[in-house]
Amino acid sequence: MKLFKLKLVITLLMLSGMSNNLYAQNNGKITGHVKDAQSHDAISFATVALTNPTTKANIQATQTDVNGNFTMTNLPSATFTLQLTYLGYNAVVKENIIIRSSADVINLGEIQMSPSPNKVLNEVTITAKKPTLQNKDGKKVFAVNQSLVSQGGTAADLLQNVPTLQIDVNGNVSLRGSTGVKVLIDGKPSLIAGGDVTQILQSIPASSIENVEVIANPSAKYDAEGQGIINIILKKNSKAGFNGSVTAAAGTRNNYNGSGALSYQTGKVNLYGNYSLRDGDTYSNGFQYLTFLQPTDATIYSNETFPSTTHNRIQNVKAGIDYSLAPKSILSISGILNLRNTHRDELLEINNLDASSLPIQSSQQNNTTNSNGKSYELDLDYSQHFKKPKEELTFNFSYSHGTSRNFQVYQNHSTTVSERGPIRPDPDPLESDIWNNGNNYNIQADYILPTGKTGQISAGYRSQISLGNNNQYAYDLNHGTPTPIYTYTNLFNSDKQIHAVYLNYQNQIRNFNYEIGLRAEDAHLNATYTGYDTNNSLYRTPIKVPSKGLYPSVFLTQKLKDDQQLQFSFTNRVTRPTPRELNPSTDFSDPTNYETGNPNLVPESINSLELGYNKNWKNISFTSSLYYSRLNNVIKHIESAPVNGTIITTAQNLKHSNTTGLELIGHFDLIKAWDFTANANIFERQNDAAPQFGIAANSGLSWNANITNNIAIVKSLAIQIRADYRAADFIIQDRNRPAFGLDAGAKYDFPGNQASLSFNSVDIFNTRKWAFLRSSDALLLDFQRRTLGSRATLSFTYHFGKSTGVHKPAKKKEDNPDKRIDDAS
Repeated sequence: MKLFKLKLVITLLMLSGMSNNLYAQNNGKITGHVKDAQSHDAISFATVALTNPTTKANIQATQTDVNGNFTMTNLPSATFTLQLTYLGYNAVVKENIIIRSSADVINLGEIQMSPSPNKVLNEVTITAKKPTLQNKDGKKVFAVNQSLVSQGGTAADLLQNVPTLQIDVNGNVSLRGSTGVKVLIDGKPSLIAGGDVTQILQSIPASSIENVEVIANPSAKYDAEGQGIINIILKKNSKAGFNGSVTAAAGTRNNYNGSGALSYQTGKVNLYGNYSLRDGDTYSNGFQYLTFLQPTDATIYSNETFPSTTHNRIQNVKAGIDYSLAPKSILSISGILNLRNTHRDELLEINNLDASSLPIQSSQQNNTTNSNGKSYELDLDYSQHFKKPKEELTFNFSYSHGTSRNFQVYQNHSTTVSERGPIRPDPDPLESDIWNNGNNYNIQADYILPTGKTGQISAGYRSQISLGNNNQYAYDLNHGTPTPIYTYTNLFNSDKQIHAVYLNYQNQIRNFNYEIGLRAEDAHLNATYTGYDTNNSLYRTPIKVPSKGLYPSVFLTQKLKDDQQLQFSFTNRVTRPTPRELNPSTDFSDPTNYETGNPNLVPESINSLELGYNKNWKNISFTSSLYYSRLNNVIKHIESAPVNGTIITTAQNLKHSNTTGLELIGHFDLIKAWDFTANANIFERQNDAAPQFGIAANSGLSWNANITNNIAIVKSLAIQIRADYRAADFIIQDRNRPAFGLDAGAKYDFPGNQASLSFNSVDIFNTRKWAFLRSSDALLLDFQRRTLGSRATLSFTYHFGKSTGVHKPAKKKEDNPDKRIDDAS
């Protein structure tokens, strides 16, 4: 902790020194406002350069702010030429700008920039060469549609390539070492696979993703749920005329996928649709070694291995239409359908040993799982722009429905060693039949009102309603006829609602921008658990988790000279327990480690501070963040002391957890044929003691890093190599072991750029694994799992169609994700 305090002091002193080098405010000034000539939207982060018209020497340069405004100060009396540039637009040049005295203020008013089709093509080329990172409104936007190492893969493969994010082999997503992050699709939660994030990421093809937004410290405009937000934006048509593409891919381990997309845009209408199919196998293997420190019988060690093979068939369909009701009014209707079928075979081998490591009992359990599910979502969006620039009203209504069935058969064969020799009882087959269905509703309205020259008020309302049913039926098949096992048969119905309003104000004083917001949420989760008691009689248990609160946020930004920026933010947020964490139903698929929910959980509260510094040079961009977060009522999954060789894992509330960290991201474009993006994150986590669970206070320092290299050998051939490393980490009971991975990909564009061939290999050395040592007063658990999906994939893509010229695209929902990006799970 002392190390981080020292770094914080040094960083503040350095940044304070930079701020003292700001230009003095006693000379001439030039101001202006930059807009899109077609949509009349402000253009943020356009480059503004002031030069001497005679010598062509650069006098000063800056960027427009988030509202499209720019100010250049400290100017002498002279004649200047001003040039505005932005990728995808024609440059604008203003000649003969004359400052006659040091007190002159020249207001250039509104400056319009026209989109350029040639510039758009150039942008595509640049994006193909290197990843794009934008820092905007407190979020990092990563353009990932050209990630070569994830071609033919899934959303999980693609997120692995996003700086600041980590995906373990079990599909869990973490941001800066925290797994309390919310993953959204187009700004909303998904009902794919019952809302299971790991299954959602496996269901979405990487080729359908346009970009990924990472918000580590969300403002009051966003839902207060979670320690951060990852928003996956799916592709949508933005080209005029008729266009389309098809992709076919084949990979090792019987993995195949294909996709197709069609779009047509003309006049007031934009139509689009796409389809994707994934069909393939995933192999997994691992072990779980248990040591009982307080044994209740002769068993001291229990060693388990669990190889498995999973076959997935996943289909996605998305279609929509945007219609311009008027020049400033857009109505959008879209729908998504997901179909999923899974078959899994798993073999659990368990050996119980005594203190001398001699066998007591061995068993084999064959787990066979067949699951299927479908979900669909319907969206209605309306946006209204007004005559006043940046004034806008948006409305969204969405409905999603999902159903799934998970049918599992467990057949156990055990052998007990005794004085009379091995005893082999009859197999004891069990069935678990789990049915899920859910409905999500979202109603939201947002309004933005510009005030003064640089101010802006935004306000909004949102209601989210999630209704779910999770029913588990268990049967004993030992006598040929299914006999209900009432202990594991139950029904769980949940009703989660969040109703919220927010008010946000931002303004700018010269180079200083501030944003203050407050969000009020009235939330509750009401559920009913229906089960059977020891007499096989039905009983019902009501579960209520109220959560009301005010969640403030503060964001301060100071622009410095030489393209530098200093940011500070404070937010207060909450993490509410999920229905699965509350559901007392027992998952008995692992005979040595049952998992059950805890209906007595209460929400976590989160306070976060962040200090960021950004700097851009000609060929280098640098982003850094020093962050701190404190969690109260921390929700963690804790293992109980073993009873008869079986442990139970349950979510529990612990006291406090503090995390302090430093994150660094840099993009380096030093030579023409090679550029790379590097990310490093170092953090210290401190956890309070939980003596009721045999957990002592602990702390640990950890770090992770990754680097993505883009190499252009020849004009039509690009190569990408990515490496990542996750150091050892300590979380409550778990000491996570380090892991390393290396990916590589290549892409060749055929002449004409209509067709391309891609090849990649993921986890080349098969080193990525999820491994940890879990300890308590009663138990030591040594765990490791490796998941092997497709490791090498060959993809072919063909584009067809012809754009009819530059046309103003209908405004997409994701053009303004601030107004819709939230979580209702």
